Amino acid sequence: MRKRMTLTLLLAATTLFALSQQEKPLDPFEEAMKQRQQYLQNFGILPGDLFASQGEELFHAKRGPKGKSLEECDFGLGPGKLEGAYARLPRYFPDTGKVEDLETRIVSCMERIQGFKPEEIKRDEIVALTTFVASKSTKAKMAVRPQHPAELAMYTLGRELWYTRAGPRDMSCAICHDNYAGKRVRLSPVMSPKQGLGSEWPAYRFEEDRMYTFENRIQFCYTSVGIPAPAFYSEPQIALTMYILTEASKAGHSFQELPFFTR
Repeated sequence: MRKRMTLTLLLAATTLFALSQQEKPLDPFEEAMKQRQQYLQNFGILPGDLFASQGEELFHAKRGPKGKSLEECDFGLGPGKLEGAYARLPRYFPDTGKVEDLETRIVSCMERIQGFKPEEIKRDEIVALTTFVASKSTKAKMAVRPQHPAELAMYTLGRELWYTRAGPRDMSCAICHDNYAGKRVRLSPVMSPKQGLGSEWPAYRFEEDRMYTFENRIQFCYTSVGIPAPAFYSEPQIALTMYILTEASKAGHSFQELPFFTR
């Protein structure tokens, strides 16, 4: 498809483009904004928007053994209703009897509605679909408020994981994101959940030439401190997302422009 070809060509060009922009160190936020503007000037579109466009095609396409689209998927506001849905996730879904974040919900809908087997579901498609659905909650107020017993249990597990120290460096999420909130680690600003951590994902990271979903970001945090990362769509992923976004919601934060563009 033309959009996928455009995506491939643009992403192939970004590595050379980023290398050409390393003249003088900048503040990470200023650097990201400068790179974002130069992408727009040179290409007329941002990489994250191409991922969202690919996700939109996948969302509306009739696929899988059942030949159905994801328009039948209910993300909490009714089948096919996407505006603001991401801002309320994770949440409990009666049809699966589970608490699901956006990525897990997409997977479960692909299995139940489209008939895909778990091993047939491709990670790059989940990233594109997540980017598209999340884009419908740009600037939306975060509204993750656990109420169902399963949601409260997931929040409690997420809080435990947040403070649990592990790995060769005896680290926890809280050591970086709470103790060093407002400071920098490896030049990157550190936020706590109360400061809006999670409001920028999914995002295109120009230094890595990759789209990161929130689950990608959680995995990156684990591996960067030497702790085995939780698998995609797993309970620890959902629990940490539930805890982080609940705390950000309590503090009254809103999502950034999604997909975000970051260093």
